[in-house]
Amino acid sequence: MKADPKADAALAPAGASKKKLIIIILASVLVAGGVGGGAAWYFLHGKGDAEEASPSKKKKHSAAKAGPPVFVPIDSFTVNLQPENGEQYLQIAFTLQVANAEEMETIKLNMPKVRSRLLLLLSGKKASELNTVEGKQQLAAEIINQVNQPFEDKGPEQDVTDVLFTAFIIQ
Repeated sequence: MKADPKADAALAPAGASKKKLIIIILASVLVAGGVGGGAAWYFLHGKGDAEEASPSKKKKHSAAKAGPPVFVPIDSFTVNLQPENGEQYLQIAFTLQVANAEEMETIKLNMPKVRSRLLLLLSGKKASELNTVEGKQQLAAEIINQVNQPFEDKGPEQDVTDVLFTAFIIQ
């Protein structure tokens, strides 16, 4: 019995097409995985890298934000507010959230400057400006701005990320 050459020719392309199909499927899976992995990397890491590469960001420890939060409690203040309806004063206590322990130490070493800046800021406020939630949020932003200012001429800025009020009384 002789094998039919036409039958052998028909079997050979079928086997080759299965191999091509498997190679195409594997290549597609690898490409899709690469694209998916690249997208995952971009969304998980790309934004942080873009912030670090941005020249407009002058924070000195942006990479240290990955650790646990560090808090700096500030002793309470009692200040006279700008007069509106007679004499009023503000008693306030808060905690600063900073990027790392080095920032905490810098702020603690410069606490007289911090307290002076904040005393000047708080004593320039009116009770009506601070009574609302928006007023307190604005005050928190102003506190961050004041503390983030360099302690020395041309020195680095601090990296205070949040203000957490622990007491807020207007009388």
